[in-house]
Amino acid sequence: MQGRDKDEGGERTGHEAYDNGEAYDRRAYEPFAVTVDLAVFTIRSGRLHILLVERGQSPYAGRWALPGGFLRPDESAERAARRELAEETGLADVAGLHLEQLRTYSEPDRDPRMRVVSVAFAALVPDAPQAHGGGDAARAAWLPYGTGAQGPGPLAFDHDRILADAHERIGGKLEYTCLATAFCPPRFTLGELRQVYEVVWGTDLDPANFRRKVLATPGFVEQIPGASRLTGGRGKPAALYRAGGAVWLHPPLLRPTPERPEGPRP
Repeated sequence: MQGRDKDEGGERTGHEAYDNGEAYDRRAYEPFAVTVDLAVFTIRSGRLHILLVERGQSPYAGRWALPGGFLRPDESAERAARRELAEETGLADVAGLHLEQLRTYSEPDRDPRMRVVSVAFAALVPDAPQAHGGGDAARAAWLPYGTGAQGPGPLAFDHDRILADAHERIGGKLEYTCLATAFCPPRFTLGELRQVYEVVWGTDLDPANFRRKVLATPGFVEQIPGASRLTGGRGKPAALYRAGGAVWLHPPLLRPTPERPEGPRP
């Protein structure tokens, strides 16, 4: 940022005063606020769900929005994100919560109250508890992601854009990282892991081909000796796995496309 050289009285302000070791003039710049917004995903009943809150205050009172709020002077963006998640939805210290910074949104007119810059986060919850409203949220709910998932009308502020960006980020990271296990409980079947890819990508995967790819990737998953679970039908119990020690997938597990249909990897 560039400070003003002199104010109307000829006194030095901004960087000029700062560079000479004098007190920094905070009035040299227009004030603005910083907020956090969270796109929190989980899988329920075989569908991808997103955590939304109904705004209880203006602006956009009564509209669905992503959980979030203003940073306090004494906290980091991640600390504020976790606090707002607890205050607005009751999800405090959720086991297995995966939280990562998405990007910064800074369009000048994104908030009608004042200039507001938002640091957005994407979060994954493997076993989502019920949510309830709090703070300036009238209520909170897990709603299916996709067409019509946002309830009546678009989301408040620019949250539709943030949500779409977060979904694209997660879908992409499933291809080259082990992030999919963050959607799963500590002990899971390969069928449950495959379901993560199917609901996030919105496509069906061949079970045998998926199993072959997963088990051929070092450190992706580890089989739990002697552990199994009945999964329905007349087949034998399915083996249970846990997340392995790897972070990256080598080679990547690419999502099928018309140009790149699903098939065995070399």
